[in-house]
Amino acid sequence: MSEIPEAGSNIHEFTVSELSGALKRSVEEQFGHVRVRAEISGLKRAASGHVYLALKDENAVLDGVMWKGTAGRLTFKPEDGLEVVCTGKLTTYPGRSKYQIVITSMEPAGVGALMALLEERKKKLAAEGLFAPERKKPLPYLPSVIGVVTSPTGAVIRDILHRLRDRFPSHVLLWPVLVQGDTAAGQIAAAIRGFGEIEVGGDIPRPDLLIVARGGGSLEDLWAFNEEEVVRAVAECEIPVISAVGHETDTTLIDYVSDRRVPTPTAAAEMAVPVRSELLMYVEDQDRRIRRGLMRSISDKKERLSGLSRGLRDPQSMILEKTQHLDHLESRLRSNMMNLVNLRAQQFTSVQGRLRPDLLRRGIDQSLERLDGYGGRMQRAVSTIGTRSEDRLKAATRLLESLSFKRVLSRGYAIVKGEDGQVISSAAGVVAGQVATVEFVDDTRQARFEEGDAAARKVKATPSRKSKPTKVEKPEQGTLL
Repeated sequence: MSEIPEAGSNIHEFTVSELSGALKRSVEEQFGHVRVRAEISGLKRAASGHVYLALKDENAVLDGVMWKGTAGRLTFKPEDGLEVVCTGKLTTYPGRSKYQIVITSMEPAGVGALMALLEERKKKLAAEGLFAPERKKPLPYLPSVIGVVTSPTGAVIRDILHRLRDRFPSHVLLWPVLVQGDTAAGQIAAAIRGFGEIEVGGDIPRPDLLIVARGGGSLEDLWAFNEEEVVRAVAECEIPVISAVGHETDTTLIDYVSDRRVPTPTAAAEMAVPVRSELLMYVEDQDRRIRRGLMRSISDKKERLSGLSRGLRDPQSMILEKTQHLDHLESRLRSNMMNLVNLRAQQFTSVQGRLRPDLLRRGIDQSLERLDGYGGRMQRAVSTIGTRSEDRLKAATRLLESLSFKRVLSRGYAIVKGEDGQVISSAAGVVAGQVATVEFVDDTRQARFEEGDAAARKVKATPSRKSKPTKVEKPEQGTLL
């Protein structure tokens, strides 16, 4: 057990900065170049482009940092859970009393680790239905515009253009991207989405077909085409996509989600367009077949028409016969018309001889005599009818006067009517105080029934509303019933 130095001891006193600097130098001198195999955890990308992460195993954790330049040179995209081998140097961070590794290079711990990550990602995307066959879109037979997503340099774009030129020259739009490295996946996904956002009929023609291409390489070299953002960009693209990444033995996740997969970029160009010369030969062959068919059909129709025409009479002779018949009918019509005119002329001449003025005058006189006789007979008939009608009218008038109720009233009778204008013919139902209208032969009066025996009710006469009010000189006439 060491002894605690007493006050005033001659042991050197360090400042915190001096001690941190000494530790930093010791660590960097002792561990200036190390190689660590570990699993990535807590990976973060700063806005500056630097990458901060932690390397861990079963028992310990080591903080790490990768500067922007180093991160941009990576051939794959690091993720949490990926086992990697990092090369760098240990150093300290005095501001937090921490030690960390500054990574100068990083590579997967082995192909097995990448394959495991690839299989896990493949299962995840397949479970979402991104690889389903029913999502595949048909390729256009003859696209007018083809979009290509690949590196602007290298043999891939040259092979595609050369093959298209040989088969069927087409309008090609190139979207240059990096096909390897940490930023390659983002550029490829952005290019695919960019082609899909081009409007139809705009200044830039919208592609009818997309080709995503890259040459061969290792699994790490092709890793950008296994990134999830690239796979989802292809799945969301409305334009049919052909995947042409790597060689025949290379397989990436974009091959499963694309509408067609070909082994090489040259094969993509061959699938995109037909062979122009073969297409021209096909069109010419079809043209010849159509022409032969038309000629054969016309020849058959001509032979059939010729056969049918042999059974017909000569049209010229038929027309001449009808013309002769028409001339004959015209001659007959003309002759009959002349005969009819002559006949009518003879009839008119015979009638004309019988027409004389004295005969017409005699007929008129006879008609006037008959008319005078008819007029006298009509006047006598009208006079007789009028006399008979007048007699019948007088008899009906006398009968009406004899049957009129006015004669009954002149013999001392009267008509009693209630307030509703109905005739009161019986004492039953009459109440005291009821007002009645009494009609005499010469005038009407108002009366009111008084209380009394049902057999002899008294009525108090009142002046009629239709005549001027007068005094009743004979009140005894008020008793009617």
